[in-house]
Amino acid sequence: MPKNQQEPHKIQAWSLINRKYLGQGVRVKRFRRPKRSQIRNRVLLAILMARDMKLSRLAEELSVSSRSVSAWVYEGRIPSRTNLDKVCRLLGYPSHILFNEALLRQSPIVCQPTPSRFMKRTIAHSPQSNAILTGLCMVYDFSVTDVSIWIGVHPGTFRKWLHQCHLPTPALQEKAENFFRIPRHILFADCELH
Repeated sequence: MPKNQQEPHKIQAWSLINRKYLGQGVRVKRFRRPKRSQIRNRVLLAILMARDMKLSRLAEELSVSSRSVSAWVYEGRIPSRTNLDKVCRLLGYPSHILFNEALLRQSPIVCQPTPSRFMKRTIAHSPQSNAILTGLCMVYDFSVTDVSIWIGVHPGTFRKWLHQCHLPTPALQEKAENFFRIPRHILFADCELH
């Protein structure tokens, strides 16, 4: 055995010593899956999900840290005036819709009667005109059919709200508002803005 190469048993001994002092290491998941109660700004996250825009991309386009954007979504923080104007301009919504202080304080959890799964093909094959309502279905992982049944409307009617930005009657707006626990002027903002 050459002089510059150590004996195998000495390497194993050093390995055991290092393991004892250094530990096994910590495995941290790369992405955390937030619980529903951790999302404070559901409207902002819904718009980003409907547009397939990651938080890091939004941070990059606004020239802010991704930690700041995460704080806006998960902690309910309101950005500085400059950043607020940038976000509103980029996403095309007024600040009272993106950062509604009453919603950020409450952050209620939607109570779904049964488990449901959002179908990705809803976005892939159909245009979505109501990004907030579509995004909320994505945030909560609700299928369009299940939500329509829970609200008490025909699935075709609910799809018109999503894809054609059809503004429902005040009675149906109230049903959607009660289910999602978001004021109707925010839920159907896309219908009024576009």
